[in-house]
Amino acid sequence: MFKEIFQKLEKAVNPVAQVVQNTACSKVMVIAFKKGMILKEHKTDVRAKLVVIKGNVIYKEQNQHEELFLYDEINIPVAVLHSVEAIEDSLCLLFKG
Repeated sequence: MFKEIFQKLEKAVNPVAQVVQNTACSKVMVIAFKKGMILKEHKTDVRAKLVVIKGNVIYKEQNQHEELFLYDEINIPVAVLHSVEAIEDSLCLLFKG
């Protein structure tokens, strides 16, 4: 799975996301970034948590900017615009539900 993500990332101009697990009550995704890539503003309709497992990203939400490093995590509120920017090549896990 990770090999596929990194292969897709080589040619990608946007972050690459892939579902790792999807059940009736939860979803886990991997999101891979090259340095400088931005996951543009969007909202979630369920509770979510972003965990950095490689690299360094900035989580942006309204007037808040939180720099996240290896193993840092942040809760993402429902129905709030947010984005993620990679400061360096990064890999994150997103837990939804």
